[in-house]
Amino acid sequence: MAKLDDKELIKVLEVDRKMLKRFKQIQKETIEEAKRLSANKNKKIKVLGISGSARSKDDMAQEDSNSERLLIACLEHCKKIGADFELIKLRDYNIEHCKACYSTTNTQCHFYCSCYPKGTPAGDDMSNILYDKILDADAIIFATPVNNFKISSLMALFLDRCISLDGSLKPANPDLSKDRNVNIKHTKFVEMSSDRKIPGSGFLRRFAGKVGGIIVTGHEEGAALAISPLFMTLNHYGMIFPPWSNVYAMSSIKNPTYKDKKILNDKIYIHEAEDLAENTVAMANLVRKFGKQNWMYDYSSN
Repeated sequence: MAKLDDKELIKVLEVDRKMLKRFKQIQKETIEEAKRLSANKNKKIKVLGISGSARSKDDMAQEDSNSERLLIACLEHCKKIGADFELIKLRDYNIEHCKACYSTTNTQCHFYCSCYPKGTPAGDDMSNILYDKILDADAIIFATPVNNFKISSLMALFLDRCISLDGSLKPANPDLSKDRNVNIKHTKFVEMSSDRKIPGSGFLRRFAGKVGGIIVTGHEEGAALAISPLFMTLNHYGMIFPPWSNVYAMSSIKNPTYKDKKILNDKIYIHEAEDLAENTVAMANLVRKFGKQNWMYDYSSN
C-alpha cells in the first residue's frame, strides 16, 4: 500500500496535526529502541532463570522446589561455561494480574504497562523490576512444576503480564493512557505507516531474538501439557529455542508424593539441565552474530 502524506493521514485517521506528530514521535523512539535491543550490551551472555514454583522449605510446603533445583543446576552450569546468570523466584515478587487491555486494540496495552505504571504508587514488581531484567537478558530459562496438568499459577500470571513486552508502544495520550478512541487511531496509524524493512517502525516484539529454555517437573502427561503452552507462547513472543530446549523430570504415579524427590533428584536430570545450559548459551552466541531484532515479522500487526 502506498504511504499517505500527512494531510491524507490526518483526514483518514481523523486526528489533528498535534496527535499525528505524537504518533510519529512514538514511531521514531520505537525505531531507536529496536536498535538498542539488537545491540550486544552485555559483555558476557546474560541468562535469566525464572522459577514459577511456590514451594519453599521455609514456607507452608516445608519442601524445596524440584523444578527450581534443576533450574539452579542449569544456571550454575551456564556460569561454568562463561555466562552470567540471575535467578528470579516469582513467589518473592508482587505481580498483579493482566487486565486484557490488549484485546481492545493493540495500542490500548502499553510498554511499560500503563495499568500498573512504573515508578508510581500503582506500579507493581513487574513494571518496576522484572520488565527491565527481561530486556537485559540474552537468554531466559523458565522452570515450573506441573499444577493440575498445566504450568503454575505464578508462571501463568508472569506470562500474561509479559504481553506488554510483545509489541506494545508508549501511550499516545500520556495524560489519559486508556483513551480508547485515540488508541484505536494509533493502531490504525501503525497499520498504515510501518515498514517491514525497519525494525521498530510498528509494533515492537521485545522478546525477539532472546533464547529460551524450559524445565518442567511432574508426571509425563502433565509435563507435556505444561511445556506446550510455554513453548507456543514464548515462540510467538519471538523467542528462539535451540535443539533439546526442554527438560522434563518425571516421578512415578505409583509412588506417594513424599517419595518423588529422590526420583526427581536423579543425576540424569541434572545432566539434562546442564545440556540445556550448553545449548542455550551456544544459541545465544549464534544470535549475537545475527542481531536480535533482525528476524522477520509483520510490524503492522500483532
